[in-house]
Amino acid sequence: MDLQHELNKTTGFKNLQLLASQVVEGYISGMHKSPFHGFSAEFAEHKIYNPGESTRHIDWKLYAKTDKLYTKRYDEETNLRCHLILDNSPSMHYPKTKQQSLGTLNKIGFSALAAASIMHLLKKQRDAVGMSIYSNSYEYYAPDKGSERHHNMLLDQLNQMASQSPEGTQTDTFKYLHEIAENIKRRSLVLLFTDMFQSDRHEDELFEALRHLKYNKHDVVLFHTFDGDTEVEFNFSNQPTRYTDVETGEHINLYADNIREDYQEAISAYFDRLRLRCGQNRIKYMPVDVRKSFDVVLTTFLLERQLFK
Repeated sequence: MDLQHELNKTTGFKNLQLLASQVVEGYISGMHKSPFHGFSAEFAEHKIYNPGESTRHIDWKLYAKTDKLYTKRYDEETNLRCHLILDNSPSMHYPKTKQQSLGTLNKIGFSALAAASIMHLLKKQRDAVGMSIYSNSYEYYAPDKGSERHHNMLLDQLNQMASQSPEGTQTDTFKYLHEIAENIKRRSLVLLFTDMFQSDRHEDELFEALRHLKYNKHDVVLFHTFDGDTEVEFNFSNQPTRYTDVETGEHINLYADNIREDYQEAISAYFDRLRLRCGQNRIKYMPVDVRKSFDVVLTTFLLERQLFK
C-alpha cells in the first residue's frame, strides 16, 4: 500500500535543461572521488578494451591515468539508441512538493530530472533517444531521434509530467510495457523508472512484460525509485494517522511505531525478491532513493552504454 496523503498541485521545473546540465557537470566533476578517477568527461567517449581486440585504438594516455585499458569510440560506434520509460502513476508523485527543484524532488521529479540528465549525455554523444510515459493509459510515445527539436520536445513533456498530478487510479505497468515493446522497432538500451508499488498484485505479469523487452533483444535497466526515509524506513511520527493508497483509495489507521519493524522487514524482503527476479531475467535492477544524488543513475547508464553491443 502506498503511503501518500492527498496531493496538492505541483509546480514543474523552472529550467529542466539547465538543471540537467548542472547535474551532469556536478557528477563529472565529482568523478575524481569515484573508481573512475581521471576519467571525467572522457568516460562517455571510450569503451572497455576486450582481450583479443586490436590494440591500435587503445588510449594510452587514459591508461596512464586509470591503469585500465580503454579504446576510443568513433562516430560509427556511438549510435546508441536509448528508450526512456517513465511510470507516471499517482504513487510516483509522492512525496507532495510545491516546486520541483534539487532538494525538494518527489519520485516523478527525480525520474524526470534523471531522464533529462541522461538525455544531456546522449545529446553530447549524438545518440538517439525515445520516450514512453504511462499511468492508467499509454500517455505518450516518441520514437528515438537525436535532433535538437526532438530533445526540446521530450524536455517539455518531462516538465509537464512532473507538474501535473494524475487522478487516483490503478496502474497496470505490465500492460503498457507490452505495448512499448511492440513500439520500439530497433534494438535499444531501455531504462525504466518506476516505484514498483503495483507490482505485488501483478508481479508475474510484470516480469512477463519485461521478458518481452528482453526477447526483442533490448538491454533493460529497472530504476526502482523510492523515498528512503518514509517508504523504506517508515519514519512517521507516532500519532494516529490515516494512510491512503492514492491508486485504490484503500486506507488504514494506525500508529507508525506499532508496525515499523514488521514493515521494514517486509519491504526489505520485497526489494530482495525484485532483485532476484531481475537477475533471473538478466535485467539490471537498481534501487534509487530519490532523497540522494543522481550518481547511481548516471554511473549505471554510462556503464551500460559501455557494455551495449
